[in-house]
Amino acid sequence: MREALHPTMDPGWTLTHEGYSVTTESAVESRFAFGNGFLGMRAARSVSRGPTWASWLGYIRWASWPRCYVAGLFDMPNTEPPVPALVPVADWSRVRIILDGAPLAAREGALVHGTRTLDMRRGVLLADWAHRMPSGVTFTGQELRLLSLADRAVGLQLLRFALDRDGVEVRLEASFGLAGLGMEPMRLERDLAAWRTEGTAKAVGMAGAAMLEGGAPEPERPFPLRWVWRWRSVGGQAAEFARLVAVARADRPEEDPAPAAAAALERSTALGWRAVLGAHEAAWAESWTMGDVVIDGDDDLQRALRFAVYHLTSAANPDDERVSIGARGLTGDAYFGHVFWDTEIYLLPFYTAVWPEAARALLMYRVHTLPGAREKAARLGYRGALYPWESADTGAETTPESVLGPNGTPVEILTGRMEHHISADVAYAVWHYWRATGDDTFFLQGGAEILLETARFWVSRAVPEADGRRHIRHVIGPDEYHEDVDDNAFTNVMARWTIARGLETAEILQARWPEQATALRASLALGDDELAQWRDAIDRIVDGFDPETGLYEQFAGFHTLAELDVSDYADHALPIDVVIGRERTQGSQVVKQADVVALIALLPEKFSGGRAEINFRHYEPRCAHGSSLSAAMHALVAARLGQTELALRYMHETAALDLDPDPNSAGGVRIAGLGGLWQAVVRGFGGLTLTDERVEIDPHLPPHWRSLSFRTRWRDRTVAIRIAPDGVEAALLTGESLEVAIAGIPVTLRAGAAQRVDFSGMVRATGDGAARPTRAPERTEAGTA
Repeated sequence: MREALHPTMDPGWTLTHEGYSVTTESAVESRFAFGNGFLGMRAARSVSRGPTWASWLGYIRWASWPRCYVAGLFDMPNTEPPVPALVPVADWSRVRIILDGAPLAAREGALVHGTRTLDMRRGVLLADWAHRMPSGVTFTGQELRLLSLADRAVGLQLLRFALDRDGVEVRLEASFGLAGLGMEPMRLERDLAAWRTEGTAKAVGMAGAAMLEGGAPEPERPFPLRWVWRWRSVGGQAAEFARLVAVARADRPEEDPAPAAAAALERSTALGWRAVLGAHEAAWAESWTMGDVVIDGDDDLQRALRFAVYHLTSAANPDDERVSIGARGLTGDAYFGHVFWDTEIYLLPFYTAVWPEAARALLMYRVHTLPGAREKAARLGYRGALYPWESADTGAETTPESVLGPNGTPVEILTGRMEHHISADVAYAVWHYWRATGDDTFFLQGGAEILLETARFWVSRAVPEADGRRHIRHVIGPDEYHEDVDDNAFTNVMARWTIARGLETAEILQARWPEQATALRASLALGDDELAQWRDAIDRIVDGFDPETGLYEQFAGFHTLAELDVSDYADHALPIDVVIGRERTQGSQVVKQADVVALIALLPEKFSGGRAEINFRHYEPRCAHGSSLSAAMHALVAARLGQTELALRYMHETAALDLDPDPNSAGGVRIAGLGGLWQAVVRGFGGLTLTDERVEIDPHLPPHWRSLSFRTRWRDRTVAIRIAPDGVEAALLTGESLEVAIAGIPVTLRAGAAQRVDFSGMVRATGDGAARPTRAPERTEAGTA
């Protein structure tokens, strides 16, 4: 066991936290959380942390916030606001150690040293600490915890500890903590338990097995899922504790999850903890082979990027298409576990490029929740599908109608009623996944239907008016500082794009799958007359573009608002709308997060001829970055534009949101920002674009980076890419030959041989130092892959 408890030696793969502080503990628990897409667990200390019952009440919070989550396990708790929330299950990692009748507790005695390490390469949480009791006895311990990436139902805990004194009476209690309030026990047996939620009638089954070597031979079993050992210590002799746990979820009242949990425990105990650990480490090694991004020349950003890929990998489950990824993944309670546009816009590009099986499952969640999107559109008087701004498990709108403000008065929440761009965001992700993967089965099973129904919604939403144009009024764009606006550029341009993709979808279906096209159009009652209306809508939707200035107006009237120097408020810890007040914010040209800038990132083809730089230069200084999503999107656009120093600054700001011990991370990691960080590096500096025709690479490497290496998947091929200041090398690792474009030069990749494009001459772009080729790149053969 000793070797299993040692972290990866390379510091580029580990994050370490020393000591303990009540002010940062919850944030550390979020940062060091571990999971596998089905299960997630915060990195709360498991050994003798004291009572945690009050943490379930929702209004009392200790420094520690232990949580174990099961993806998709939502209920309607008795809380305000009354919306579905992800409910925690029993904390299976609790260990209580009592020495001569005194519990080992942080508040008693002295912590000699204490280190928690997130080993991202292995996907494990490690702890190493020494505690001196008031009696003078010193306890030294090491711990490992994981949730298996090889078998997502399984978790493992290892604990090795010793005392420095003979004859101490040791009592070790291992138990499962309480499940969340509202979880009613269905069965409580020796090694197995099951609970059901009160509101949604979902259920979870949990099974456990524990063993101890070097202590008492056999445990007492006073209660279900509880083990107690007693023995006398031998100074320096280690006791080794191992616990396996298995979890299963049932979504229907008639289902019992206990048998599935018991079966998962049986197969893991048959393997033994060493094989479980080995399979988990092998699965993470395979994942890193595909997902790792190697930056030579920026150690800080390298570690931040691995932290991002670690959490992105921990959050997704390709085997469950009934769940998606919430705004904080499975690492905290913030936003109740609800799913936003974050998933489609900030996360899907990573999964599509690196792990398309996970991307497919996430998009199938939107297929399964399409009925809820149709219901919302109809309820608001529109046709087609309007996806909820916040979504849980059913596809119904779960955005709270109001929350209590700082002074206790209700604050109305309008995003659920007005932030409609979510339907374009989902369509955008569906289209780009399908074009990059060629997954026709997904397209026919639901992707095409989403594209048609979201297009239909936007045609009904863009209302013809007396000026002969179609307007989309009373909306909220990504800039949520300005509510109930008309003709938000992001919303309108994305709506028009979605309608165009809907028309293209209808044409592709008819050309390639005429029988399915006829059946789908019949089921949707989609006739030629309606498609003609769609074409009309594309031509007439207002987009706010001024051809004289090259600017998109963020929404109608934005340019008439008062100008505000956002830099004057850069040193304030509070968001700018809190500092200057809501009314002044709404009356000023201050932007909460990337809005038109997000449009540049998503639809770069709409910003040709210098329009991207014109709009970025206009809106970037007006953005106050009141959302964790903002900096990464600005970094992506800045990197593509060659504004390297600005892009790097935004990347480091994004990384600091969760890597720094910021108490605001207590509610969980901001996984959208982490996905955005990957995009800024790979799609920004790396210039990766996946089209339906080929892989394109148009790099903009920072001058101090010696190289950037990553892999991508495209239509059942795997391509390895290495970018250096003097050229790009690409190799086809799996699949049939394909064409890639490197800096605009078409190159055919075949298995067994790498291709290299040399940049024969370089200049420094004005102001930022980013490298650019001065002459046409030269293509050379780089040898075997």
